[in-house]
Parts: sequence; structure tokens; C-alpha cells
Amino acid sequence: MPDFQINPTAAALLGLLHEGPMTGGQLMAAAERRLGPYWSMTRSQVYRELPVLAEMGYVRLGKPGPRSSQPYAITASGKRAFSRWLTETPGRDALRNPVALRVAFGQQHSEDQLKTLYTNANQYHAEALAMAKDQAKEVKKNGDPYGAAALEFAVAYHKAALSWLKTVPSE
Repeated sequence: MPDFQINPTAAALLGLLHEGPMTGGQLMAAAERRLGPYWSMTRSQVYRELPVLAEMGYVRLGKPGPRSSQPYAITASGKRAFSRWLTETPGRDALRNPVALRVAFGQQHSEDQLKTLYTNANQYHAEALAMAKDQAKEVKKNGDPYGAAALEFAVAYHKAALSWLKTVPSE
């Protein structure tokens, strides 16, 4: 079977499947735990990609489990596709910040709306920063310097967002 190019979501799923067979729900939980601080994946993306990966021969289906849960395992072809993906140029970041978008239209906000927007954003980034720091520390302690380095990106991002929020106009 020929190897086909994969998108970043499919690659993330293949990367996670290197840990062993998982159902869609288990993959979603693993993605949230391992990648969530810096890479978002929706449940619909996971369940849309798995049949495509199976059709491409990159994963194989295991025996259905409780409540018809379907485990997936990476194949040798899937491992090759993932390895090839790792060597590709990653492309440009897709920056989409919903708070910055709203700030761009700040003149149309009331003062109370802006205050609420900034308060909520500060709370979110402070909580996400604390969580990313804890995760990075734990991953580093468990001997995964690469996972820790990726989590340090999330730490730096949330620090930058909090720093930026201190500078945005409030009226």
C-alpha cells in the first residue's frame, strides 16, 4: 500500500498510538493530557481522522470492547508515515487568539465588557500557566526532556499573554 501524506491531527494520533492501542476516547484523553497545553484537538477531529487512518492502512482496528468502543493500533505503515511527517517542514503557526480579536474591536465594547473580557482572560491564562508549569515539572521529573520542552512553550505563551493583558487599553 502506498504511503500518503498526513495532516498534523492525524500525525498527533499516530504519535500517541506509539504508546499502544487506544480507543478514540482514550486518544482524546491522551491528547488533552500530553498535548493540550499547546495543541488543541477536538473530539470530532479525532473521530473523523481514525477511519481515514484505518483506510490508509496506518492503523488497524482491534476487537470491540465495552459499549462498542473500538481500539486502534498503529501499523508499520503508520509508523513510517509518522516518521516521514517528523522530517517535513512544519509550516507556519496558525495564530488565532479570540481575546486579541475582541480587543481589535475594543472601541465597540463598553467599559464593563472590556473589564469582563480582561478579567476572564487573566483568570484563564493564570490557571493554564499554573497547570502547564506543573505538567512540565512532572514530565521532566519522569525523564521526558522533549515533552517538557513542548510544555515550556505553553508556559512561555501563557506568561506572554498575561504580560500583554497588562498593556491593553481599558477604556
